[in-house]
This record gives sequence, structure tokens and C-alpha cells, in this order.
Amino acid sequence: MANIKSAKKRILVNQTKAARNKAIKSKVKTMVKKVENAVEAKDAAAAQAALRVAISEINKAGSKGVYHKRTCSRKISRLTKAVNGVA
Repeated sequence: MANIKSAKKRILVNQTKAARNKAIKSKVKTMVKKVENAVEAKDAAAAQAALRVAISEINKAGSKGVYHKRTCSRKISRLTKAVNGVA
């Protein structure tokens, strides 16, 4: 355990940030799964709607620094390609 005050603070701050990042990543994964399930069911309308929400969540995660911008682009590209394959 840390003895120095600043080290103790860093531990607390890191725990807070880790919890926030975990929640955001979990939300993104949930939205991606919704898109993938709609694509699997060949439901184009539901897939389009889910894609719009997923893109929004992925971009938010990217802007907050949870994901790298290229990771966001890759995820969005793959999802869009899958949805366009259904339509």
C-alpha cells in the first residue's frame, strides 16, 4: 500500500477512471451485440436503428479517450459493412 499522499490519491483516481472506462466499454459492447443480432436475424430496419445508436456510443467513447480514434473507425466500419450486407 502507498505511504505517500499523492500516491494514495493516484490509486483512488485510477480506480474511478477504470470504473468509468469499464462502464463505457460495456455499453459499447452491448450496442455492438444489438447490431450483430439484428444482422444475424436479417432484420434490416432494426439493424439500421441499432447501428445509429452504436455509432453514437462508439464515437462518444472515442472522444472521451476510452478507445483510440482508429479503433472507433474500425468498429464503425465493420458494423456498417455488416448492416449494408443485410440491406
